Amino acid sequence: MSLLNPALIPLSLYIHMPWCVKKCPYCDFNSHAVPDGELSSDLEQQYLQALVADFETQVEMAQGRSIHSVFIGGGTPSLISAQGYMWLFGELKARLNFEADCEITLEVNPGTVEHAPFKDYLAVGINRLSIGVQSFNTEHLQRLGRIHSADNALDAIQQARKAGFARVNVDLMHGLPEQTVEQALSDLKLAVQQGATHISWYQLTIEPNTVFFRTQPVLPLDDVLEQIQAEGEAYLTAQGYVNYEVSAWRKELPSTHNLNYWQFGDYLAIGAGAHGKVTRPEGIYRFQKTRLPKDYLAKVPAEHAQMKAIAAEELPFEFMMNALRLNEGVDAKLYNERTGLNLNDLDDILKPLREKKLLSAAPDRIACTPQGHVFLNSVLQEFL
Repeated sequence: MSLLNPALIPLSLYIHMPWCVKKCPYCDFNSHAVPDGELSSDLEQQYLQALVADFETQVEMAQGRSIHSVFIGGGTPSLISAQGYMWLFGELKARLNFEADCEITLEVNPGTVEHAPFKDYLAVGINRLSIGVQSFNTEHLQRLGRIHSADNALDAIQQARKAGFARVNVDLMHGLPEQTVEQALSDLKLAVQQGATHISWYQLTIEPNTVFFRTQPVLPLDDVLEQIQAEGEAYLTAQGYVNYEVSAWRKELPSTHNLNYWQFGDYLAIGAGAHGKVTRPEGIYRFQKTRLPKDYLAKVPAEHAQMKAIAAEELPFEFMMNALRLNEGVDAKLYNERTGLNLNDLDDILKPLREKKLLSAAPDRIACTPQGHVFLNSVLQEFL
């Protein structure tokens, strides 16, 4: 393994806001119902101060780099006030430089009690919204345990565009309990009609440690799921959206932050349960913060908070698991740049996959063919 050069690797920042008004039955993210149904200004300020203290411990990990992109996820990050974000970004930027055109994405829930006026977020430097719609169907929203209505969702996209947001992602799920093909397509059509510039469209999966895992709702049959996928992809393509990653469709720029994940870039991470990845000359490390907000605020170290090196034998799979999600893959030179390993050492794996037409034959790219994307899990198994 050769020495790595962190200066060549973009550095993003993930910020985790752990509270929601209510925990959804399908959600396995690190999210917690807000105390007493409302986030108090005292708790908000306490948490924001903890984020800054957390950030200070990671400044040296930047190794001279500026912040390339920011993603504020949750939970429901829009429960934090716009004034809170103004204070937070002032503190963060005083400690580390942010690139001039830094993409800053805020996850927003459409419920009126779950966000400030969108123009206020724009004013503090947040330049991209990701709206957690999931469905525009009232019955499906109720089954998903969402507290917003279909009208809230439609209004949120409109209001975001009116406020001046040029970049608005809409999160939609398909394969919902008892969902028909027509209902799934209707969700896509409404997102497009409302002006979504980017759509994250992914199938509901039932995860352990969720209410849905215990109650096992009735999901559509496989042939219905396949029809939803095929007709949905055809519709989005006809509407001018480009499918650049497994579940990501764009009419504008791709998500800078997510691209950095998929291209095996680095990211600092602050907040309860946040995960980070940092490259140093001698190796690549991951770290995780303690999950529970009360422990995070008490500065109880996470079980895995210490830097944990990714073993050299794990790096090929780690790299490919991200890079091959991209429809166009990545430049082949990124493999050595981001892992310190020689791509030629994988010839015994790459050659058969290319012969089977599962990987592109282009020597300067690492990418699946359309057929390879269909069998992506099988392709990735080869790198284990």
